[in-house]
Amino acid sequence: MYPGVEQLRDIHGIQGIPWWPPGPGWWLLTLAVLALAFLIWRFRAKLRLRLPPLPFFTLGSWRWDAARRLRDLRKRAEGQDGKQTAAELSELLRRIAMARLGRDACAGLAGQDWLDWLRNNDPQGFDWPQQGRALLEIPYAPPGNPRQTQELLALIDAAYDWVEVEERRKRDV
Repeated sequence: MYPGVEQLRDIHGIQGIPWWPPGPGWWLLTLAVLALAFLIWRFRAKLRLRLPPLPFFTLGSWRWDAARRLRDLRKRAEGQDGKQTAAELSELLRRIAMARLGRDACAGLAGQDWLDWLRNNDPQGFDWPQQGRALLEIPYAPPGNPRQTQELLALIDAAYDWVEVEERRKRDV
């Protein structure tokens, strides 16, 4: 035989690429997916109010519709007559109350009784009898008072907070 033949080795094929550890791109993708999942989990109540309900997962949500209408009303409130804003807000508050507790609980209330009912049933504890008087007074007040707009914006924000609390309560149940 030839000298040194015993030191030669047979030809081996190329080994496959190992699946572990993954490359840096996979680590970054995993990190991005985890961050997105955390953000969705953290802000899920606000997302439910801003994104439309999916028809194949839910049949609709009065909370989503109320939040959308309140956001729209808030955008229009500054350039719109206070009487129009107060009428729309009053209607939305009635719809929210009836969707939440039923028609029998609040449909026949008016004036101070309505504001007292709102205070007793608002989970945020907003002072509806005192600050909500704008709903009763603005329809009869002369137009053009800038204070009316600020009062109505505060009421819209309180109604939006009420809807958000309802969404969180629904989620936690």
